[in-house]
Amino acid sequence: MIVDLRSDTVTKPTPGMLEAMWSASVGDDVYGEDETVNALETKLAQLFGMETGIFCPSGTMTNQIAIKCFTQPMDEVIADETAHVYRYEGGGIAFNSASSVRLLYGDRGRLTAKDIEPHINPDNIHYPRTSLVVLENTVNRGGGSYYTTSQIEPIQQLCKKHGLKLHLDGARLFNALVATGDQPKDYGRLFDGISICLSKGLGAPVGSVLLGSKETIKQARRVRKVFGGGMRQAGYLAAAAIYALDHQVDRLKIDHEHARLLGEALQKQSYVKSVMPVDTNIVIFELEDAFPADDFVAKMAVQGVKCSTFGHQMVRFVTHLDVSEDGIAHAIQTLQKMS
Repeated sequence: MIVDLRSDTVTKPTPGMLEAMWSASVGDDVYGEDETVNALETKLAQLFGMETGIFCPSGTMTNQIAIKCFTQPMDEVIADETAHVYRYEGGGIAFNSASSVRLLYGDRGRLTAKDIEPHINPDNIHYPRTSLVVLENTVNRGGGSYYTTSQIEPIQQLCKKHGLKLHLDGARLFNALVATGDQPKDYGRLFDGISICLSKGLGAPVGSVLLGSKETIKQARRVRKVFGGGMRQAGYLAAAAIYALDHQVDRLKIDHEHARLLGEALQKQSYVKSVMPVDTNIVIFELEDAFPADDFVAKMAVQGVKCSTFGHQMVRFVTHLDVSEDGIAHAIQTLQKMS
């Protein structure tokens, strides 16, 4: 048995998803003629109560397009120091938008209005112009920690007060929605832009949608073209995303339960120094110094359990739809053998 806990990006399309892809109606999306892409963009925009959306190959692209749309060169973006847009998007904020980043240190990647306000620059030619705040939900490096809409509302009010845009990297937003019970339309009224990745826990093979106003998405289409993100007959991929939204959201609760079981098992192992709180489908833990993380990952792989290092002596597990109950049991038995 192979249990792949490296990421929730490794999922394969289900038979129902493949059938939806096979039967999709497609056209040239760059001309706006792909009916299935249009249907996906409309579906998500309506779900979140936003005006429109744009389908892109990746969450990195939708994030970088949003930042480009919401900033000008010499501006500054406020984000947590763990933020995906800063750590894992290849320096794209500097390269694509010529903006600097003000990094803050939140609670497992989550910021508050109190954290942000002192770092909004005054209108002074010596400082970059603060123009954008980026939040991430759930927070990857925070071990799947999440915001509730009540926690985001004061941040939105602060941004409105200072004339700042607010963007959400919602790579695992549906994990947060399932965990909190919050409603998608509450997000639509809080954010100027929302990036929704469809190829993680939802299980689609490729794709992310950026939601925003008609004006923002009109500009986003120009930026996507420059980034090389026009995918022509992308309806086959959009059909997979629609299927995921229709059939694979509620089951995220199973992934969260599987992650909880892994976290509990790790707490009992003598070689584990600490385990982050397990809120959704990500489990991050620290190993004792006597057990190097690279060795741990290699030994787990020999037993058929794939995982990844995530910093010095840190390891990450991520549960997803291709990890069954039996797979979790096998992973737990393997952890027990490591002792």
